[in-house]
Amino acid sequence: MNEYFLTNPYPSQRMCTFAKNGMVATSQPLASQAGLDILKKGGNAIDAAIATAACLTVVEPTSNGIGGDAFALVWVNNELYGLNASGQAPASLSIDALNKKGITEMPAHGFTPVTVPGAPSAWVALSKRFGRLPLKEVLEPAISYAQEGYPVSPVLGYNWNVAYEKFSGCLKGEEFASWFETFGIDGRSPKIGDVWSSADHAATLLEIAETEGGSFYRGAIADKIDAFSKKYGGFIRKKDLASYTPEWVQPISVSYRGYDVWEIPPNGQGLVALLALNTLKGFSFDAKDSVDTYHKQIEAMKLAFADGQKFITDSRKMSISVKDVLNDAYAAKRRALIGEKAIVPKAGQPAHSGTVYLATADSEGNMVSFIQSNYTGFGSGLVVPGTGIALQNRGHNFSLDPTHDNRLEPGKKTYHTIIPGFLTKGDQPVGPFGVMGAFMQPQGHVQVIMNMIDFNLNPQSALDAPRWQWINEKTVLVEKEMPSHIVEALERKGHDVKVATSRHSFGRGQIIRRDEKTGVLYGGTESRTDGAVSAY
Repeated sequence: MNEYFLTNPYPSQRMCTFAKNGMVATSQPLASQAGLDILKKGGNAIDAAIATAACLTVVEPTSNGIGGDAFALVWVNNELYGLNASGQAPASLSIDALNKKGITEMPAHGFTPVTVPGAPSAWVALSKRFGRLPLKEVLEPAISYAQEGYPVSPVLGYNWNVAYEKFSGCLKGEEFASWFETFGIDGRSPKIGDVWSSADHAATLLEIAETEGGSFYRGAIADKIDAFSKKYGGFIRKKDLASYTPEWVQPISVSYRGYDVWEIPPNGQGLVALLALNTLKGFSFDAKDSVDTYHKQIEAMKLAFADGQKFITDSRKMSISVKDVLNDAYAAKRRALIGEKAIVPKAGQPAHSGTVYLATADSEGNMVSFIQSNYTGFGSGLVVPGTGIALQNRGHNFSLDPTHDNRLEPGKKTYHTIIPGFLTKGDQPVGPFGVMGAFMQPQGHVQVIMNMIDFNLNPQSALDAPRWQWINEKTVLVEKEMPSHIVEALERKGHDVKVATSRHSFGRGQIIRRDEKTGVLYGGTESRTDGAVSAY
């Protein structure tokens, strides 16, 4: 076992959870336990991931839902597989169609930003290809919690109240009534400790399980989504759902100090994390808590985001290939731009050649890195009546500039923020990792990976360490736990540093690592949420 378990630079924080037979790490203890129960019933890490993901739509609806998207990296039989279960824009949704309605900027709520939900298809695809137990048995814990209810935990309750107050102020149409009926209690948000349930949510999960997703994409549930959209002038139709299938994709990676860091290729923003790491590997870092380390991390991330936000979109529509930017020559060009002072980033010109997060592991060596989201909180603010399905607002990321790579087009997938990560060394798996939280995600990936690899922190300490978040231009947000001398030194380098009053915007991550020699699993979970590692 690595020596880093003997050192903990943040002694007030928790140490890792250790186990031999199986492990599930999530942002919600009830979901973690649901996944562990599936492992104990004879399911594998894939079954546990599906059970946990479905359960999270119930016990953390503030961040994800049945109507959202999902991505997964799956280690099975000594091979890493990638699953892109993000949905496309409806066939009738276009820039011209929105311009005719007087819409010149993609809204965050209502039917306009609703794209085809991919999450249910991810559960089905993973179950059919790699699962061991029947889907109905795997979804049973989620169905049970939705039907019988569960007490709202602290961070969940806080986020729920924030969303409820926001929606109360901005969602005024009749089409939003079902959201307030579904996610409110007596005209308010559930308080911490209140028991919340949703019989509609339970019935929908059961129907997905019994039809293996058929009802959602081609049957009765699809009919309900279609009717709701038609009634209120939405774009999504049953034909959009019926034409959708998730994609098995080849993961992309960079070599970083003897490890391979893996991400899902575009339309996901995992490329941003890899671009930053590819730039940073050309530097040497003597200490974590030094201004030089933070400065170079921030500058590399700014440059990576500049490229990502210019080029990342549906892989079929990108004006460049991943190989154009993810190579050593391009990394050297970007690295040369990093000097002693903060810069305002601009996208490069490469040569052309071409929200909940969870981690699971079992005793057989299978491991899953899985992420699922409605995009912003509860998503569009729309719940399909009688189903409990909160529709995502992923289309908000589309550009309505017809010259932009990520411009809105019918049937196109937008730039996607949710990204699962995976770490290998040689031909051996090290384990899954992820940090949820919109555009914080690649920033979180870079920070926790460097914490473990460069600075020898164990998974829990890597997660607990104070974080920074680049916002725009020279503005950087840091957690209040960041040492004051670092903040002052960054300001002297030209960074506009803001100290956050809370930790809510800095992401929420999970990590599981497997010891190659002993097979022992050690996991960490986020101290910024209600997270838990369940293991045996």
